[in-house]
Amino acid sequence: MSYGTPPPPPPGGGQPPYGSQPPQGAPPYGAPGGAGGPHPQAVLILVLGIVSIVCCGFIAGVPAIILGKKGLNESAAGAHYSNEGLLRGGFICGIIGTALSVIGIIVDVAFIIPNAGN
Repeated sequence: MSYGTPPPPPPGGGQPPYGSQPPQGAPPYGAPGGAGGPHPQAVLILVLGIVSIVCCGFIAGVPAIILGKKGLNESAAGAHYSNEGLLRGGFICGIIGTALSVIGIIVDVAFIIPNAGN
């Protein structure tokens, strides 16, 4: 049983003519114009920021601030990460943890150390 001959292929073998624009698809990873993929260190930055508040102070807070600021600068420059909120949260938690650590050191020096000899 025969159904006839197949239709002829389109001119040029199905490819667009030379010099024409390729079809528009999704923007590449991290391209401006839409949310790109996730920042690869966003979760680490958030964990460092939270740990700086809970127990480690400036030891974890300073890396959270540095890495968070770097990620936010990349996002502002056009990377548009999909998890920018994690970057911002880790950055802010790092600032809070570092500030609390510095305040704690100041309180120790001002009140506890002078009274240690009594």
